[in-house]
Amino acid sequence: MTKCWVKASDDSGFPVRNLPFGVFSRRGEFPRVGVAISDQVLDLGLLAETGVLKGSHWFASGTLNAFLSAGPRIWQEVRERLIHLLTEPSCRPAVMPALVPMVEVLMHLPFHVADLIRFQSSIEHETNLGRMFRPPGDPLPRNWPRMPIGQYGRASSVVVSGTPVVRPSGQLRGLGGADPVFGPSTQLDLSAEIGYVVGVPSTPPHTLGTQAFEDHVFGVVVVNGWRAQDIIAWESTPLGPFLGRFATSISPWVVPLTALESARVVPPAQDPPPPPYLLARRQWGLNLTLRVELNGRLLSEPPFATQYWTGPQLFAHTGVSGAPLRTGDLLTSGPVSGSARSQFGTLLELTWNGRDPLGMPDGTERVFLEDGDIVRVTASTSGPEGGQLSLGEVTGVVRPAVR
Repeated sequence: MTKCWVKASDDSGFPVRNLPFGVFSRRGEFPRVGVAISDQVLDLGLLAETGVLKGSHWFASGTLNAFLSAGPRIWQEVRERLIHLLTEPSCRPAVMPALVPMVEVLMHLPFHVADLIRFQSSIEHETNLGRMFRPPGDPLPRNWPRMPIGQYGRASSVVVSGTPVVRPSGQLRGLGGADPVFGPSTQLDLSAEIGYVVGVPSTPPHTLGTQAFEDHVFGVVVVNGWRAQDIIAWESTPLGPFLGRFATSISPWVVPLTALESARVVPPAQDPPPPPYLLARRQWGLNLTLRVELNGRLLSEPPFATQYWTGPQLFAHTGVSGAPLRTGDLLTSGPVSGSARSQFGTLLELTWNGRDPLGMPDGTERVFLEDGDIVRVTASTSGPEGGQLSLGEVTGVVRPAVR
């Protein structure tokens, strides 16, 4: 690929082969669509207004949904045009006015979330839960290796990175079998995840197999699925978590699947073999590394390549009953965990349900999150020509419960 003429920031993670999409604004302006390039944001709304880029109806609004629904042909045409504009020196005078330093912008939720579907696709995470809470039997439920286990979430709970997270209150199990009490969660947890963003909707009652993944899913975001483990523990029988999974933070940048071609790897072998509708023709394991930081301390680096269920399988399973997928559906992976403690994606695992507190730089210890804690989750992969491709970051500060 020809070298980009935009001045490079070595540690930005946003070279021209990445080009993630987001929604931004400057002070006093309405939100509009842009792409990240180095430490700049390229204003696609302005490029469309001046005729440099086609698609004013896609880029002038404060959401990516119209562009997401346009489909892979348009996605690729826009991507190729942007690469040309950013690598052809003669285009520089027309493009320069549309470049805005990232430090001057406010990032917004990049798309309107239609449905939030939360999966549990890490066999290491599920095995850890089984060993903690279901010993000494098989740590995996019988259905877990046979289909992706998921549940609907609340789309209204999805917020963009940087949005403070208020500690939730709810019913908590009483001590020693006593009646439950109502109060703020004392077991607030993080969950490092990846989310798949659906672009093109499906047409019911026709279902979509794994082969349709790239025709309908635009890209991925980094996710922190906040959890109140004590609320979850009391409410999870018989229907499963409801209020305990109370907020979902996502990165402001949606990285196109096309940008992650070089990150594709063979996923783990599946035993027993999945049913035909979950068989994938292309291998869509992704060699991503997540990083989880708490108050500036690196806690873990979960590897995404070990995920048992892949994006195409989550996608196919979501619609197999005939329910339509919609533009803006967000399919999250669930906690990403590896086999080593340094690769666990939740505090529940990192402290082994409180048995092994984490030491912090200031001399304090953490089992779960405290008010004022700042959580940062990032994800990246090695680029095809060296260097790192960033998927962006998710940050959030914990605020006290509302009294």
